[in-house]
Amino acid sequence: MIRTENLGKRYGRLDAVAALDLRVAPGQVLALLGPNGAGKTTSMRMIAGFLQPTTGRAMVCGYDVVREPIKARRALGYLPEGAPSYGELSVAEFLAFAARVRGLTGISGARRMDDMIERLQLQPVLAQGIETLSKGYRRRVCLAQALLHDPPVLILDEPTDGLDPNQQREVHALIRGMARDRAIIVSTHALDEVRAACNRVAILAKGRLRAEGTPAELESRSRYHGAVSFRAPASALARELLARQPEIDTVEVDAIDGRTTVFPRDGQDIFQIVVKLLAEQRVRIEELQLERGRLEDVFRQITDEAGAEPAVAA
Repeated sequence: MIRTENLGKRYGRLDAVAALDLRVAPGQVLALLGPNGAGKTTSMRMIAGFLQPTTGRAMVCGYDVVREPIKARRALGYLPEGAPSYGELSVAEFLAFAARVRGLTGISGARRMDDMIERLQLQPVLAQGIETLSKGYRRRVCLAQALLHDPPVLILDEPTDGLDPNQQREVHALIRGMARDRAIIVSTHALDEVRAACNRVAILAKGRLRAEGTPAELESRSRYHGAVSFRAPASALARELLARQPEIDTVEVDAIDGRTTVFPRDGQDIFQIVVKLLAEQRVRIEELQLERGRLEDVFRQITDEAGAEPAVAA
């Protein structure tokens, strides 16, 4: 439902985005991750048809966004960066305008508006001017307009920016619920949002796609994958004994919270080894966890490697 082929955007000699190949199928929520300036927003603007690509093409539901822009946009809901809208309108006026633009009239249009107002809890501000709204309410209003016409494809740039934790959870649940038969791209800086709402991840750095896969696939690339962490008082001897085991590579202690992490050698399964040794030493364990890997660790590794490269030039 979303496809890019060799998609790129060049400014002068600098490639803001280069050779981007993405596929997003129905049921997939793709998290687009990357540091500031990685090309996330530029990529989303090209897919949404708001920015002309320099190379390649983007397709939405089979429609080329440059050659068939109207058909592509009919299939698309777009929440842009900054949630732009018409500040002089009230929330009710803006949503009614968005509904008319999308061809939603009569009873069906009114029902769609009521549904979005309820889902995004906009009742308290319906009569209020958009320019007077808080950042969180503005984002919710703009998200409502993106969902009004029930599109099969969604492009959401920082959908929970400015929302409080309760509102964030509600938006995550909304995204998960809509994802059953839709293709969704979500740009975010919050890795917790990836775990809460997304089932695929793409990491951009310096305008290029550096990694893609499910969260579990990327977490398996972390040095923490298969490690065992625990918290226990007076466990210095146990840590020393663990470090001597041939299956164990290193044992590290977090200087801030005192948590001990035991790293395996060559991907070996060390969970039972750690549990057995701690039991033999009669260590009173307060917490014990088998690490599945840390997405933030993989993100940092990939973006650090990209940061060491020279800028991509034409």
